[in-house]
Amino acid sequence: MSLKEFKLFDTHLHIIDSRFPLVPNDGYLPAEFACVDYLERMKSYDLAGGAIVSGSFQAFDQTYLVDALKRLGPTFVGVTQLPATVSDWELVELDEAGVRAVRFNLKRGGSADVRYLDSMARRVHELVGWHVELYVDSRELAGLYDTLAALPAVSIDHLGLAREGFGTLLKLAGHGVRVKATGFGRVDFDVRTALQELYAANPEALMFGTDLPSTRAPRPYEDKDFDLVVEALGDEGARKVFHDNAAVFFAPPSPREPA
Repeated sequence: MSLKEFKLFDTHLHIIDSRFPLVPNDGYLPAEFACVDYLERMKSYDLAGGAIVSGSFQAFDQTYLVDALKRLGPTFVGVTQLPATVSDWELVELDEAGVRAVRFNLKRGGSADVRYLDSMARRVHELVGWHVELYVDSRELAGLYDTLAALPAVSIDHLGLAREGFGTLLKLAGHGVRVKATGFGRVDFDVRTALQELYAANPEALMFGTDLPSTRAPRPYEDKDFDLVVEALGDEGARKVFHDNAAVFFAPPSPREPA
């Protein structure tokens, strides 16, 4: 199968640019992975855009993200980490720069504390139309279920990571929570089966991403991960998961120009 057979909106990628602040997380700092490195890695794909996601090692820095959004152009959006004290003015500025979500990193830290999840999720959605994204182990979802199910727009990274708790993830997907089909090398279950179960629960929920450069993953992203989605879901399902679902959920802006 040619990688160009399906248009891709890559819902989860990291840009690591040492010109901007990086914060060690448990002693870890990632290797450089600049915009040019990402585009070179993706040159075999029909890339229609993507979401640049702030990692734990970037904490609340916005400078790298705004720069990357300018470089990659108007079909790319940002998913950032913000303190609960962020001002309305800052949110509007980031929205104008192309940011479309705020991330809560329950797995690695670097984001606002989970106690601010409900209030921040409602605030950013009301003010600038953003959603919230969670890097969270599925085993923690039962305790968050009522909160997440009541929020206006939510996505969960990396298929929830763990088989234990996956039933709760399926329930949330059926309730409208989006799930990123990303980080296949991070999970402890059969990805093909999980994709089929999630797609059956809600065909609109799944959104694919490469997770490049796969920082700290036991296995980094491989092109065969892309092929697996087609094998698991067929052409129609793959089109939704590779592009259509994300195009609706992230609603990339169009007026910005590349740097």
